[in-house]
Amino acid sequence: MSKPNKQIYFNEPQRLTQLIGANISVIVAGRRTGKTDSIAAPFVLRNMQRMPGSTGGIVVPTFKHGLTNTLPGLFAAWKRWGYIQGVHYVVGRKPPKSFAKPIIEPSDYEHVISFYNGSVAVIISQDRPGSSNSLTLSWLLIDEAKFIDYEKLKDETFPANGGIKSYFGKHSFNHSIMILSDMPQTQKGSWFLHYKDKMDEELIDTIKATIYEIWKTKERVRRLKSEGKAVPKYLKRYLRTLDTNLNKMRSVAVYYKEYSSIENLQLLGENYIKQMKRDLTPKTFQTSILCQRIGIAKDGFYSSMREGHKYNASDFEYLDSLGYDFAPEAMDCRADKDINPLAPICIGMDYNANINWIVAGQPEGRRLNIIKSFYVKFERKIPALVEEFCNYYAHHQNKTVVYYYDTTALGANYAVNEQDFHWVVCHEFEKRGWQVEDVYLGNPMRHDEKYLLINQGFAGKQRLMPFFNRQNNDDLILAIQTAGVVRGRNGFRKDKGGEKLDETEENLLEHRTDGTDAFDTLYIGAEKFPYKEIYPVSASGVL
Repeated sequence: MSKPNKQIYFNEPQRLTQLIGANISVIVAGRRTGKTDSIAAPFVLRNMQRMPGSTGGIVVPTFKHGLTNTLPGLFAAWKRWGYIQGVHYVVGRKPPKSFAKPIIEPSDYEHVISFYNGSVAVIISQDRPGSSNSLTLSWLLIDEAKFIDYEKLKDETFPANGGIKSYFGKHSFNHSIMILSDMPQTQKGSWFLHYKDKMDEELIDTIKATIYEIWKTKERVRRLKSEGKAVPKYLKRYLRTLDTNLNKMRSVAVYYKEYSSIENLQLLGENYIKQMKRDLTPKTFQTSILCQRIGIAKDGFYSSMREGHKYNASDFEYLDSLGYDFAPEAMDCRADKDINPLAPICIGMDYNANINWIVAGQPEGRRLNIIKSFYVKFERKIPALVEEFCNYYAHHQNKTVVYYYDTTALGANYAVNEQDFHWVVCHEFEKRGWQVEDVYLGNPMRHDEKYLLINQGFAGKQRLMPFFNRQNNDDLILAIQTAGVVRGRNGFRKDKGGEKLDETEENLLEHRTDGTDAFDTLYIGAEKFPYKEIYPVSASGVL
């Protein structure tokens, strides 16, 4: 089978990661820096091409994340490089007879990428028990590492990365591991940062010097050939020696790198960095530009939130039914396992000229499960937001929303039309066939009272404790974890200073406090006005 031959552009950090080729590479970089596209994709491709018949593992925190984030990024990059699904590789099914056989054939191909040369990659999702069982792996890609459970990885997956030394022992990338993430915000999610201490800077510098020496020697050989001169045998021996030494160094090397926007100074320009420092809040500049480490601030507005307040809830039966070639709109509420289909969905909202939010939840015993959050930006307003909600929950049996709102929804119209937010929200739901149970909360709760109520909720001292579906609230969780506090003469309040700044790639609207205000409204409503008292539900449906 012919192999694609295309010139591909990589920026300097991406080229450096590939050239160093360390056995363990850990890349920590912000969003939109090409981690999946230009670091993960070539890593997987190299391993599958150069170790024919091998088995690798692609580790993702949840199966849903793998389907919607990691795999599409890999496939899109490969397609641009000329590797076509159905021709060079197949996903989720037994490969055609024209493909070579793997050295160790999978027991089934349901969650496997198969290449034409017999190499396979098993999709290992941590929310799916037994994904790593009975595997013998020659490499690992670990995506979104900040969401990975390290104990599971250490106990279940790392031991499987034993490889087949009799076949691939000569390769420095046998047993190789690529770990990718943006900067974690929790202690539990920071498990991979310790690799920085394991990196031998001198060894990495020696690898770089050896690569340069190989290039310089090959240039000399090419020059001699172009001049019609004989290439001395010692040069060929020297190249073999250099290559052997490079392979040995790579096989034991650990490469750790954090990429900030400063790395791209040549492309972005010094004025851009100065502007970002001037325009962004200090915390946003710290994380998005400088790529420095932060966590949930102990003095933040949601200081009692912990990692345990996040959960995964995928419906594997439905996700498996989609296969790997599905329309994006098929990823709806049927993929979620945490929904009570017979109960109403409670919502809180936030209304803004540039971004509007819905945060949806359902009480379950003493839990308030935040099942999903939605937002629309700029010219897309509340009608589009409600439409997104209704499309996602089109298969929900109980078409009732318990809409908690306060005075911020009344008398204002700049985000919609001549009607106020409350009227528009009710109208948009009702015209799509949903019944609205609107619950008025009065004036917004004072910030210090809200702080006490919600943090007591996180601490288990209120009737309901909030828990967040991690897969469906990625942006909301980040906004909550980074919400700060401003102290003044009249006590303290949530730091909302960043809401009025212009949006940039490093300071997205969805990571500011607007979404947290929608969550506050939902929690206050669900805690103070339980929907079961308003709208009772029986085991067979609504009474």
